[in-house]
Amino acid sequence: MKRAGTLRLLSDLNNFSGAARLRELLAGDPAVRVRCSPDGRHLLLLRPPGAPGPQLLVAVRGPGAELERAWPAGQPSPLDAFFLPWPARPALVLVWESGLAEVWGTGVGPGWRLLQSTELCTGGGARVVAVAAPRGRLVWCEERQAGAEGREGPPAVAFSHCVCVRTLEPSGEAGTNLGRTHILLHNCPRFGLLTSRKDLFLVPTATTWPGVGHILLIWSPSKGKVVVAAPCLGLSHSKSLNPGGGDPWDFRTLLRGLPGLLSPRQPLTVHTWAPTPQGLLWLDFRGTVSLVQPHGGTRAVGTLQEAPASLAGSAALGAFHGTLACVLGSTLELLDMGSGQLLERKVLSTDRVHLLEPPAPGMENEEELETRGGLRLLSAVGLFRVGWEAPQGLELPSAEDLVFEEACEYYQRRSLRGARLTPEELRHNSTFRAPQALASILQGHVSPSTLLTTLRAELRDYRGLEQLKAQLVAGDDEEAGWTELAEHEVARLLRTELMGDQLAQLNTVFQALPTAAWGAILRALQLQPDGNGRLRSQAPPDVWKKVLGVTTGGKEPPSGILPLFELLCRCLCRLEPRWLPPFVELAQQQGGPGWGSGGPGLPLYRRALEVLGEEGTRPEALELDLLLGSGRPKAVLQAVGQLVQKEEWERALEAGLALSSSSPLLRSEIFKLLLAEFARHRRLDAHLPLLCRLCPPDLAPTELLLLLRTHLPDELEPPAPFPEPGAEPPLTVGLLRALLEQTGTQGRPSGPVLSQYEDILWDPGTPPPTPPRGPMSALQASDHPGLGMGTIWTGPLCD
Repeated sequence: MKRAGTLRLLSDLNNFSGAARLRELLAGDPAVRVRCSPDGRHLLLLRPPGAPGPQLLVAVRGPGAELERAWPAGQPSPLDAFFLPWPARPALVLVWESGLAEVWGTGVGPGWRLLQSTELCTGGGARVVAVAAPRGRLVWCEERQAGAEGREGPPAVAFSHCVCVRTLEPSGEAGTNLGRTHILLHNCPRFGLLTSRKDLFLVPTATTWPGVGHILLIWSPSKGKVVVAAPCLGLSHSKSLNPGGGDPWDFRTLLRGLPGLLSPRQPLTVHTWAPTPQGLLWLDFRGTVSLVQPHGGTRAVGTLQEAPASLAGSAALGAFHGTLACVLGSTLELLDMGSGQLLERKVLSTDRVHLLEPPAPGMENEEELETRGGLRLLSAVGLFRVGWEAPQGLELPSAEDLVFEEACEYYQRRSLRGARLTPEELRHNSTFRAPQALASILQGHVSPSTLLTTLRAELRDYRGLEQLKAQLVAGDDEEAGWTELAEHEVARLLRTELMGDQLAQLNTVFQALPTAAWGAILRALQLQPDGNGRLRSQAPPDVWKKVLGVTTGGKEPPSGILPLFELLCRCLCRLEPRWLPPFVELAQQQGGPGWGSGGPGLPLYRRALEVLGEEGTRPEALELDLLLGSGRPKAVLQAVGQLVQKEEWERALEAGLALSSSSPLLRSEIFKLLLAEFARHRRLDAHLPLLCRLCPPDLAPTELLLLLRTHLPDELEPPAPFPEPGAEPPLTVGLLRALLEQTGTQGRPSGPVLSQYEDILWDPGTPPPTPPRGPMSALQASDHPGLGMGTIWTGPLCD
């Protein structure tokens, strides 16, 4: 059944104090600013400076006194006013352009009274141009004199603003606590300030310097960071703000450190801004509505049937349950925020309409709880709720029905007969007693027992899951609802045997909502990074056995359905590819016999490689990391060979050194592979110390020289004393000395010399004795055929 958008009348304004004045301001002044208190009982109407009195009206629904104030023509009226989210009592803050701030509240006595007055601007000549009141804080944009810092010219004036923050909290029954002023951003252009429940948006205005008119900032106080975004460029950068670490608050310094944001672009042409829990909505003059999300990303939501004619035209934006509501003049349009499709268009009886945010969570009264899930629309006619009408006949299943439906699926999976079980058969068949006993407990026929206490949490989860599904069917397709549903579904499927329909359903969830599904896996496996680029897990072995298993009962999954391990690898490739190798290494450590890592099937690294695609089409970096982290000799040698082909010598050597203690044979093979490259060319000379460390300790000098001789290039011509220009330098004894010394580090053998080259590595410490001097006899000369027949004088050179 097709759902329909409805306008439900909540109040005709007669139950508000000062109802006549309230209708007069709503109907007479199109520029009036309307705000609603967090509990939904108070309405604040503020006219712009210069408007006739009264400029301020606070009306309350039900018992309570209104607040009405008017300022004479020569006295300035407030620049802006906000309700403060104080649960104990209603309170509001008024801020003037001069920097004066007043906090008003209701106490024990009737009516409103002034609680505190303070000056926000401490410097002379400063003025407030924008103000906002996020939870527990007061934030304002302050314009200071450009000459105060010795700057002159238009750029100095354009960047003469600063954004300041003060904490504002209740103190006692009738007091306030204002903290010290803290500068959030200085040397910045003029910004408008808009706040949602979690973030503060700093948006450009019509007077912002054109060179930065396309940039907006998002400050998250709870995370201590600011996001600089340029929607027209599709760029966003996140910066952590730490006032103790230098000067990160300077706007120009902040932009200079973020590449690409200062590209020449036209300023944003925005007609209306509107903060929502999902982010910041903005409407341009072409009728296009876009959403700036808290992380800085921007996406188009949809295009209205009509575009705003001019800046003077009224427009209001809001969002509820994945639906965009836009009031443009006297027209209300409802668009799907996922597809941008126009869902409904209504013509209203007036063009002076204001959209109000719903009450804050936890502050609704009984009436607001009944109408939760929609926006409120205020006009001189009354207060309405904009929402969707749920399809008729949508009923939540009872706990008894859930018991028999789950039991039916449970027994059907284990039944060998062809006929399908039905819940009605389970109700009347005495063979299946467990669901009947549980249903009797839920019906109250049996007194509560330990069984009911044990099952209460699980039944509540099932009922909550069904309620969530019913809400989504009714049209509440908010992103948070789908995320919660995916997490529930993945957690439920992990408790099953993951075969057949369950595995196919898990694949479907991962394809539709990969981020939410991976979040559920994180909690199930209890995955946490250890700070060294690796992952650790505290999940029990039964969970890992289910993750690493290939199939159940030796049956291959249907085409297109991946086992759970391959499914997780593919999800990681889409979301965070850099965590795939650490995840596979952790899985190899957790695997047991027959789990998919030590059984007759493919090893885990090979299964992960198959997810990446065919050989030759895989990302090289991921393939290398998986091969090196596998611990398999053939895989590691394959990876080292690829590194050698890419001439990444240092990484190849480090791969061998990392395996030296665990696999000496593999270390020896990697050393021989790199020694062959060392003999052929000189591109490894810079990494000779690492090659010496990789040298096996039991390698003899003779073996080393024989290995080198095998891989030395053939000499076609007699060697020359110096290489020709541009030719590869030959291997020298000086380069070999370090390797030859490394082969002798285990100590000189006590037996006979095994190599004719071994003596050159050992220095006896003292030179040998000088042979006796004198003429050599003919008999001695015959022992040295290389000498001449004449007598060689070996006596002293002088007497």
